[in-house]
Amino acid sequence: MDTNMILILGVTASGKGTLAFELAERIGAEIISVDSMKVYRRMDIGTAKPSREAQRQVRYHLINVVEPSEFFSVAVFLELAESAIEQIKAKNKPVIAVGGTAMYLKALLFGLFEGPGTDKQLRSQLKQRIKEEGSGQLHKQLAQLDPVAAERIDPNDSRRIIRALEVCELTGRPISSLQTQFTQARPQHNWKIIGIRRERPDAAYRINLRVKKMMEQGLVDEVKALLAEEKPLSQQASCAIGYAEIIEHLNGKCSLDEAFELIKKNTRKFAKAQRTWFRSFKNVSWLDVTPDEPAEKILERAIVLLEQAGC
Repeated sequence: MDTNMILILGVTASGKGTLAFELAERIGAEIISVDSMKVYRRMDIGTAKPSREAQRQVRYHLINVVEPSEFFSVAVFLELAESAIEQIKAKNKPVIAVGGTAMYLKALLFGLFEGPGTDKQLRSQLKQRIKEEGSGQLHKQLAQLDPVAAERIDPNDSRRIIRALEVCELTGRPISSLQTQFTQARPQHNWKIIGIRRERPDAAYRINLRVKKMMEQGLVDEVKALLAEEKPLSQQASCAIGYAEIIEHLNGKCSLDEAFELIKKNTRKFAKAQRTWFRSFKNVSWLDVTPDEPAEKILERAIVLLEQAGC
């Protein structure tokens, strides 16, 4: 039995990272980041990575592991995460995993989703349609075929839209129905799962505040520096919320103020999709947090939940 396996989840800007850090300091744990964008080096401001000081105080895994030009998949994540778990266990330290990337969280809990293979010709056709019609049009098609998946997938996430449509075409079934194996499978580790949950107005306020802080910290300059690198950004990196909108601005397609508002809007939409995903997660001990609740009190409440679970 794994008695020191703690997973903290929540929507973006919910405060899960702060809780993970403070809990890790309290119990001497190391942290595994479950975030599809924090894996990229030099993408710091827009991904809200823990500060350098925080990373000096607590050991983090799966942050800054690949170049922004490189492709990174859930399979690679899972391999690295399992390796990190073994390393931490070998030190007899507790493991804290924290993040909000739903597919990575599902993989960490239940392993990889065994979907159908790919069809190069079909995928090529879908990619061409994305170029000609835009991802929004294909997202509308997906909403008709698989409304559950469409609710989870951002209209700008062309990679996942293509995959969902490909699965529908190859199997005749929506990808969301095939992914039910996640909720039926037995967890690979004895995780104690804590969820940070806030009322939507508070969550939206925190998102807007975070985006404002990112702009003040120099997000535009960070994106400029990334675009100036010898190797171009991967599709994944360039589509990340915060980066995609600033790239649009730098390409003259919108003003900086418009990009700023788009980042806030798209982040709120992402948080909505995360909430939908998290409803399918079982055995989560939810912490309902109020807007003015101090981090110290949230930490103490989390510790009580863990003690009740025998951690």
